[in-house]
Amino acid sequence: MAGMNNPGEDKAWEILATMGPQEVCRAAAVSYDALSESYGIKSFGMDFSASMREKAITSASAGSEVLLQKLGYFFRLSVLWYLVSAKDIACTGRLVKLQNIRGGDIFTKGSHVLPLEPLARKYGKNREGFIKKGKILGGEMESFGDAALRLFPLPRIPVILSLWLEDEEFPARADLLFDSTCGLQIPTDIIWSVAMMSALVML
Repeated sequence: MAGMNNPGEDKAWEILATMGPQEVCRAAAVSYDALSESYGIKSFGMDFSASMREKAITSASAGSEVLLQKLGYFFRLSVLWYLVSAKDIACTGRLVKLQNIRGGDIFTKGSHVLPLEPLARKYGKNREGFIKKGKILGGEMESFGDAALRLFPLPRIPVILSLWLEDEEFPARADLLFDSTCGLQIPTDIIWSVAMMSALVML
């Protein structure tokens, strides 16, 4: 909920209140219910509602509490800034790493490092578990590494998670990639927030 020590969320709600629902729906590929004054948005295969009246994001979907509570900070920021920033632009299919996005190199150090090592450790000997978890989150199979998933944390921002299994020579490894259009859709710090959320939701 806005107003809970997160000025980034408050600012996004403010901007969203000045925008026309038709414009937001077209740009962000979401829906709007005029009766409840709420935007409907799909994330990781689950349905969420962003209420303009309550300035709150809710869901009745099974498993949604992970995003709303455990990963709430990343989730709310990502959804709200996506709603105010998204553009009706098709994906190019060209994939990029976070550090190759303009300004993204700052997010490869210290506390900003993505939790890809824990992800690799968890699934390094469990390809089936990786795929199963991804499918629960609405993921689609991709042909990278030993296993790869295309997840949709936000409608116009697919994320590719790829896994290389542990073997006798090399430890397990995981990578996270965005479509090259991500920098046109949301600010760089929100791209990082989406990346964190996408990795953590698999753990």
